[in-house]
Amino acid sequence: MGIISRKIFPACESMCVCCPALRSRSRQPVKRYKKLLSEIFPKSPGAPPNERKITKLCEYAARNPFRIPKIAKYLEERCYKELRYKHVKFINIVIEAYNKLLCMCKEQMAYFAVNLLNVVSELLDNSKQEATQILGCQTLTKFIYSQADGTYTHNIEKFVHKVCKLAHEDGEEHLRSCLRASSLQCLSAMVWFMAQYSYIFSALDEIVHATLDNYELDTHAEDDDERGEPHRNWVDEVVRCEGRGATVACDASPSNMIIRPQPEKKDPSLLTREEIETPKVWAQICIQRMVELAKESTTLRLVVDPMFVYFDSRQHWVSQQGLAMVVLSDMSYWEASGNQQHVLAAVVRHLDHKNVAHDPQLKSYIIQVAAALARQIRSRRMLAEIGFVSDLCRHLRKSFQATLESVGEQDTNLNILLQNSIEDCLLEIAKGIDDVRSLFNMMAISLEKLPSSGSVARATVGSLMVLAHMISLALVTSRSQQVFPEALHVQLMKAMLHPNLEVRVGAHQIFSALLIPSSSRPQREVASLCSGNVYEPRRWRSNNASAFASISVLLEKLRREKDGIKKEKNGFNIHDDLKGKANMEDGRNQGHVHKSSPNIYNITSIIDRAAGPNMIEEPYIMKLTEDQIMQLLSAFWIQATLPDNLPSNIEAISHSFVLTLISLRLKNVNDNLVVRFFQLPLSLKNTSLDLSNGMLTPVLQRSILILSMSMLMFAAKIYQIPNDLIKSIVPFDADPYLGISEDIQVFVRPEADLRGYGSVTESQHASSLLFELRDKIYKYENAMMDVLVQNLSAITELGMDDLRKQLLEPFTPDDAFTFVPQSIFDLDHHQMITHSKESLSFDEVCH
Repeated sequence: MGIISRKIFPACESMCVCCPALRSRSRQPVKRYKKLLSEIFPKSPGAPPNERKITKLCEYAARNPFRIPKIAKYLEERCYKELRYKHVKFINIVIEAYNKLLCMCKEQMAYFAVNLLNVVSELLDNSKQEATQILGCQTLTKFIYSQADGTYTHNIEKFVHKVCKLAHEDGEEHLRSCLRASSLQCLSAMVWFMAQYSYIFSALDEIVHATLDNYELDTHAEDDDERGEPHRNWVDEVVRCEGRGATVACDASPSNMIIRPQPEKKDPSLLTREEIETPKVWAQICIQRMVELAKESTTLRLVVDPMFVYFDSRQHWVSQQGLAMVVLSDMSYWEASGNQQHVLAAVVRHLDHKNVAHDPQLKSYIIQVAAALARQIRSRRMLAEIGFVSDLCRHLRKSFQATLESVGEQDTNLNILLQNSIEDCLLEIAKGIDDVRSLFNMMAISLEKLPSSGSVARATVGSLMVLAHMISLALVTSRSQQVFPEALHVQLMKAMLHPNLEVRVGAHQIFSALLIPSSSRPQREVASLCSGNVYEPRRWRSNNASAFASISVLLEKLRREKDGIKKEKNGFNIHDDLKGKANMEDGRNQGHVHKSSPNIYNITSIIDRAAGPNMIEEPYIMKLTEDQIMQLLSAFWIQATLPDNLPSNIEAISHSFVLTLISLRLKNVNDNLVVRFFQLPLSLKNTSLDLSNGMLTPVLQRSILILSMSMLMFAAKIYQIPNDLIKSIVPFDADPYLGISEDIQVFVRPEADLRGYGSVTESQHASSLLFELRDKIYKYENAMMDVLVQNLSAITELGMDDLRKQLLEPFTPDDAFTFVPQSIFDLDHHQMITHSKESLSFDEVCH
């Protein structure tokens, strides 16, 4: 009946009121959704929305999914209409209806998702009304959280640019602040989506920059700066001590070395209304979720690289006024998967970026942030992955090389600032190292690739010297016994025979720092070493200036730190140190000779422990095998007889011999090895007195004589053999370039003019002196030998006849010693002298 009335007799619709076709129940399947749609909007603009009707509409849509497209289309068109008329309340009703659909019709999202995203796009583009843009951000946020898979990934990605643009909106008004907060809330949802479904948006860098624009500094950072103000920046102090007029532009804050407290992690579901409307809260949540996203090294790079570029362009690496320290510190705290060290490694890796590579000042700021991160990380766990140390050493090498080649004072000062920053960073890393074997391997590889000559070799050894002191600090701190690594031992002996004189000295210093870390304890301040009246001032502008001069300054702070740790660990106290200084002052007043070289350190306390029959506590020392000791003695013999040696080389050989002998005394070894330590100086003595030696100049023979007598006296003191006779044979002032200190170590005299070393006049004086001393030495030869044989027979199990025979035999290098480059022996005397003059600049500043 109803069908007939509607199809055949349409006029009856307005005429017959009794027709069954006119009943509302019979027309329900056709137009009920329209009725429900009309009911969700109030009849007057001021009336509140009808929540019950909205819920009823969504329930109807859930029961009748095929009606959802028409419902969504109607809501979309109605939203456009209300936008034109600026009816914000009606727009809110449309958005509320879509939100209900998201909750109740998740499985049917495909029917209305496109319409919803179109509405969101229109809302975000409506720049005249911040309220509608806030609605758009909130709706998109709920849409993202409603996703069950990555179906709408690309649809969501298209909104990144629009939302980031809103996050950059300026203005302090409340509505603008809420808009930035809503946009950041949406961005945090996008970051969550990327982590949840393993997809990285191509515009991730825009998200990062928008987040950092709203990330604010904590108030406690300013308090830290105030607390750190009384502490003077030690980099400026070094520059002043060196006597340079220019001031290094250093904005580094001492608060870098203050560990930031761990920030509270924000939970989006527990925020107050005030926090929800605060942009910096959502910026923090974005960073938290970026940390969750960066679980692997690849994703970490995608996150932090845009951050670093942002910090570069806006000068945020300077800790006093930048965000870099705050953001990276917070990321390290929130990293729960143990990737804190990856953040530190990424910071170090950024030094090679094109924005940073040629700016030493910016590099120094970045490394200062890295040092603060290293301190923060090691306060919570040990540093296991330390591959980035090689990158730091590479940059340190380049900085030393730039110091050698720089022509301007400003460039030099900036390089010094960079070197000090790298050392601070290495120092912090050293305190958190648990196993240093990987660092030993890295040093061995670097030495193996050492070029034969040039500033690169000197700069490389200089960087390894700093690393060696860093490792020695780690060893003193951990007190873990280490056997001297064989690969590094081999490469160091090769470096000790390097054609470049400065590299040889550096190799000895590396060996000394690693063998007995507690021996690296200078008694004089670096400032006094570099700015005395008898010293030639440094010429940092000269291309011939040596990198080792700046290295001496660079290592001072590290040695002070190491000295403090050593006292803490080994039981040394301040009274002993003051007593030692007082004794030195008394000796100076009485005219005694003291060491004056920064290459030689005070080891009197170690000697006393080694020589004492009952040592209370052994100093920390790396173990050397007997084969390694034999090879070292062979290396010392060959090095001492090289015709191009300068006083600094003789001094370095003496110091390495002393420390090797101390290491031998602290362990039980075979008797023949003990005899070899006396055989070496005796053979060197005979070589120095051989006036017919055509390879060695008289000046060098005189230096070798001083070296041999100091070796012999030191060995006698270590084994408690009377050495008064030995001391009386050769006066300590026989050589105007080399002296013997109170603790029987050879040192370069600071007042000596090394430019005259090897001159004709000096050769004549040396020849006459050697001629006079030869008869005197030969006169007491038998008496000295009797004293040695008698005492060594009591120490060893060898007979007196065997001892005398071995001591009188010439020292020969060990058969296994095969590390001498053939080029050393291929050079004739004139080539050696020429090479010495090229390297003389090092001795001019190293004394």
